[in-house]
Amino acid sequence: MDRKVIKKVQGFRTKDGAGVSLVRVLGHETVEDFDPILMLDSFDSTDPDEYTAGFPMHPHRGIETVSYLYKGKMVHKDTLGNKDEIGDGEVQWMNSGSGIEHEELVPAADRLLGVQLWLNLPKKEKMSKPTYRKIHRDEIEEIDIDGGMIRLISGNYKDYHGFKGEHLPLDYYDIHLEPHKEFTIETNHDKSIMIFTLIGDVYVGDEHIEEKTAVKLSEGDKLTIKNGNNKAQILLMSSDKLDEEVAWAGPIVMNTAGEIRQAYEDLKNGTFIKDSIEFNAD
Repeated sequence: MDRKVIKKVQGFRTKDGAGVSLVRVLGHETVEDFDPILMLDSFDSTDPDEYTAGFPMHPHRGIETVSYLYKGKMVHKDTLGNKDEIGDGEVQWMNSGSGIEHEELVPAADRLLGVQLWLNLPKKEKMSKPTYRKIHRDEIEEIDIDGGMIRLISGNYKDYHGFKGEHLPLDYYDIHLEPHKEFTIETNHDKSIMIFTLIGDVYVGDEHIEEKTAVKLSEGDKLTIKNGNNKAQILLMSSDKLDEEVAWAGPIVMNTAGEIRQAYEDLKNGTFIKDSIEFNAD
C-alpha cells in the first residue's frame, strides 16, 4: 500500500535566539500529527546578518535536538565546558535528557542551509543522562540511487547503517533527486514517517509539495517521491509514534504540567543540571 499525504505544513519566516531569521515549520500546533517530531526549524540564507547573532545560552530538558547543516557552520558550547563545531554536511546530536544548558554560535558562511529538529523522548527516558555527539561528514554514507543519492544521516537504509541514537529510533535520510526523476522506498507499515522539502518542489502521488513544507504520511509499505523540473533535496524522518501526553513550555518538553513547573523551579534554584554530560566528538 502506497503512503499518501495526510497533512502538509508550510513553514513561515520568523526569528529566534538573539535574532536569527529562520523558517519555522513544526511546533506546538503539530505535536499530535507529527509525533514524535516536536519542532522543525529550517535555515536557508546567504546573508550572515540574518543568523550570526546565534542562539545564546539556554536550557533544555526532555528532548533530543538534531541539527543537520548541509551548508554552513555551527558551534556548540555547553555549561560543562564542551565546545565543538560542525561544517558542511555534518550533524550535532544532543540528548538534553534530565537537563543541559547550551548555546549555538553560527559563524558567517557563503550559505547557511539545514534544519534543526526536536525529537521527543519517551516518558521513561525524559530524565536520562545528557549526551552530545558530532556526526562527522565521513561517517555519513552517500548512497547512489537511480536519479540521485541518499545521505544516510542516521538509522538504516537497506544494508547500510548509520549513527543510532540511544533513545528513540530515527531513520533520517537526505534524499537528492535530479529533475524529472522519482524515488520509491519500501517502508515499515507502522512507522511514523514525514518528509520535508528543503530544496525544490516534489510530488507524492498527485499531491504537489512546495519547498519548505513538512508532510505527514499515511501508513503504508512504500513511498514514491516524484521530482519536477529542478533538482530537489528532501529530508525523510522515520520513527516510532509515542502517543504520550506532551507538556511543552519554551525549551522544556515533559509529560505533565507538574514536571514543567519542577523544571523551572530547578532552573530558579540552580538544581537544573542533574548529571554530567557524556561528550563524544569522535
